Order: sequence, then C-alpha cells, then structure tokens
Amino acid sequence: MSRDRSEDDRSVLGGISRRGLIGSAGVGVVAAGAGVLAGRVTAHAASAQPETVPFRGAHQAGITTAVQDRLHFAAFDVHTDSRAELVDLLRTWTLMAERMTTGGEAVADGAVGAGAYNPPTDTGEALDLSPSRLTLTIGFGPSLFTTADGRDRFGIAARRPAALADLPKFTGDALDPARGGGDIAIQACADDPQVAVHAVRNLARVGFGAVSVRWSQLGFGRTSSTSTSQVTPRNLLGFKDGTRNIKAEDHAAVEKFVWADPADGQAWMGGGSYLVTRRIRMLVEPWDRTSLHEQQRVIGRAKGSGAPLGGADEFDDLDLQSAGPSGPLVDRDAHVRLASREELGGIQILRRGYNFTDGSDGFGHLDAGLFFIAYCRDPRAQFVPMQDALARNDALNEYIKHVGSAVFACPPGLGADDYWGSGLFAE
Repeated sequence: MSRDRSEDDRSVLGGISRRGLIGSAGVGVVAAGAGVLAGRVTAHAASAQPETVPFRGAHQAGITTAVQDRLHFAAFDVHTDSRAELVDLLRTWTLMAERMTTGGEAVADGAVGAGAYNPPTDTGEALDLSPSRLTLTIGFGPSLFTTADGRDRFGIAARRPAALADLPKFTGDALDPARGGGDIAIQACADDPQVAVHAVRNLARVGFGAVSVRWSQLGFGRTSSTSTSQVTPRNLLGFKDGTRNIKAEDHAAVEKFVWADPADGQAWMGGGSYLVTRRIRMLVEPWDRTSLHEQQRVIGRAKGSGAPLGGADEFDDLDLQSAGPSGPLVDRDAHVRLASREELGGIQILRRGYNFTDGSDGFGHLDAGLFFIAYCRDPRAQFVPMQDALARNDALNEYIKHVGSAVFACPPGLGADDYWGSGLFAE
C-alpha cells in the first residue's frame, strides 16, 4: 500500500500515535479526534489510486460487491463493559478501515513514522501493495446485545432485532464452540491475501484490551459470484458453485432478499443485512473415491459444464419434473433441488463464501472445505428453512460436516459523519 504522508493526517493520527495511544488501552482518546478526522479521511479516499471500492454509501461494501479472491474473517469477543470505550473503539476502527480500503496505512505514516523507539502504529506488511479492492464489513452478534447470563452490558438489548436470533441446531451439526459465535465480526475481502490479513491484524491490534479475536478463518478461491460480470467459480468438490446466486444487477431480488427494511422491526438496521457463516468441512478423501456418476447425482449438475442434469448449459433452468429411465433427472435428494427456490417456496439468499484448507485433522485427512457466507434480509425466513431441508435430506451430507456457525446483524452503510454502529449506539 502506498504510504500517505499528508500533513493533515500526520498532525491528527500521527500525533496521537506518538503518544502511544493507538494500540494501547487509550482507545477513548483516539476517538476524540474523530469529528476532525472524518473529512480528512474522506479527502484521502478521493485521491486514492485505482482498485478501490467506496467505503461509504447506502449499504456496507463487501455484501453485493463483486466477490474478491481472498478472505480473512474474524469474530471478536468484547471484554470491556464500558459503552463509551466500545463506541470509541468503533469510531477508531471506522477511521482505520476507511484508510486501509483506499490503500493507506492504518495510521498515517504508521509503519515507520512514530520514531525508532516507539512501537509502529501500522504493522507494515501491506506497504507498497495496492488496495486490491479491499472491503471491510462489520456485523454485531446476538451476544453483544445480551450476554449468555442475561446482562445488557451496553444498554442496547431493546435494540436487538428479532431477526438476529441464535440459529437452531440442525440435524447432523457437529459444531465446535471455538469456531462459532462472537460479539462482533469483521469480514475483510481483497484480491491480495496480505492486504486482507493486514486489515484484520491492525484492527485487532488497536482493540487490544477491549476486544480479542475469538476465531478467524482464511479463505481462498471464492465459491460464488455476486455480479453478472463474474464467471461461476468451483468449490473443492470440483463443481461450479453458486450458479443461481443473487446478482447485484438484479435489483428487485437484492431489495427483496438482502437488504433489511426499517419497517422490519428495528429502524437502525434499515439498509443493512444479516450475515450467516457456516464452516463446512468437506470429507474430500471419500469424495475423491466416488464415481463421477454418483458425484453428479449427489450435486444434481454435470461436473464439467455445470449444467443441471438433463440440461445442456450451466444457466439452464432446473428441470425438477421430468424423469429418466431410473427416476427424476434431478434426484429428490440432490443438493441443487433441495437448495432451489422452486423447492423452498421462492426463498433466495446472497452467497459469498470461500474455499479453505487448514492443514490436516491429525488423522491423515485434509481439514478442508467451504467457509459458507450468506447475506439475507431475515435468517429465520430464509437461511433456517433452507438449511433445515438440506440437513434432513441432502445426499451431500455423506461428504460434509458443519463444524462452525455464527450469525450477525450488519448495519447499513455510512454517511459522511457516521461510524460503524452509529445508528445502534445513537442516544
């Protein structure tokens, strides 16, 4: 990332960092300059080099944005019980996030400018790298509103949307508590993995003492497309994934299935969306020993072309009525049938998941699979019935295992003077 040495930014963020407040417990003091800084960060964004995605707007970037190639997703536990300290951190994170999405350091001249005898206020691994279409998206988990023991730490329990309900346990779930939940989520997507990791690392660094990383996931090779300009990618089973995903250009579907409406229950969520994550382990060893015919039957599509069985082209309509010599063209337990809007009363979700490999499981098997990410207007009405149908009947269940799960409320985008969560924490 290019180093930003503007006098205005150095005088505000640089001055604060030289007193050692960023990256320490002094988050509150950092936010004191937020009002002054907002216009200056916006000016920096206007002069950013190419490969940038606008940070501010009606909706958060990283939802309908054309899916980037790499992911670093992190869920945080909040340790402070101080509403003021949490708000200060969210203000600081917003300023840092906006800088990084435009190609700047987390703090102006932060990697080397604080002097030889002070800790750097930017970790430096993204110096000289382009923005790589970095987007940073924030979400708030159910436990931020009310803890497991019923405490309303921040006075926001009454603002918890009904749609932000804990997901039920589905048939076959083998969830690891260490890979799910969280008070706050940060989704960093970019076309360069180091840019995404740098962003999450610096947000975690400055939050030290107030928050800590609960779990995180690196992802590569997107497993869906959110724009008609993108080709359909493949997952680790070798099949094209997300052929029928909602595309950003389908404005009617996006409005109906992705963006929350103020009338849905909590006005502060209007223009936001609900994020569901599932870490899905793929049992690739038995899958790799399965015949092509059976693989295609399980999925319901041809492995080479991606066409639905009985069709010729990837984007042909699913034929769920016709039968062949041995039964339906698309089996009744085929994955694409059970996940289809035709079988689910019209339900759709916006997917933007990623492949992952995390070494081995200690028994000679790859720990690999799909880090599923979906955005929807109401998980209870969209994701839950879809996953319930899949969990009960999907032929693919023989080859996959759901081991992590979380749900978050992602607020709308930011105006010129907003910070992440400003609507939620408004007095």
